[in-house]
Amino acid sequence: MTSSTDKNSEGPAKKGRPTPKRKDSQAATKVSSLAPASTKAEKKRSKDATRAARLAQRAAYLRGEESALPLRDRGAEKKFVRNYIDARRSIGEYFLPVIGFVLLLSLIPIGAFALAGIVIMYSVLLFSIVDGFFLARKIKAEVASRFPDKNTKGLGLYGWLRSTQMRRMRAPKPQVKTGDKV
Repeated sequence: MTSSTDKNSEGPAKKGRPTPKRKDSQAATKVSSLAPASTKAEKKRSKDATRAARLAQRAAYLRGEESALPLRDRGAEKKFVRNYIDARRSIGEYFLPVIGFVLLLSLIPIGAFALAGIVIMYSVLLFSIVDGFFLARKIKAEVASRFPDKNTKGLGLYGWLRSTQMRRMRAPKPQVKTGDKV
């Protein structure tokens, strides 16, 4: 019976070079694992270019350019709904200023003012919901008549949610004036 050491008495093959020092090996690994070094000027230029591209994309989005819009805002029927909403006034867009007014009323230490504020707030909320319900139905009917081959699913809610935002805070920005015919 022969052992494995008898068969391989020569030992492992030599590598033909001396073993490197540990600090040299670690330094080589560190240098090779890092990204290529770039100067501060290159980094600043890259950062400025990225920022400029981001600002240009945002400006295109706010202008309503189709290519810059997210998927939820794309399409001719969505543009029609945005213009339809922007051409009219609704009670929902005044909800936030009304809430501010109610907050001021609640600071007055008289119970009648606090009660009046609560009544005003809930009245505007109720009118906004009722207006949104009828607005959604009207939007769906208009879209169905203008775009007969398009699906109207979700367009009523899309329009109602846009109508509850203050006009200057809408994105994309309104492209028609209040009172214009759409």
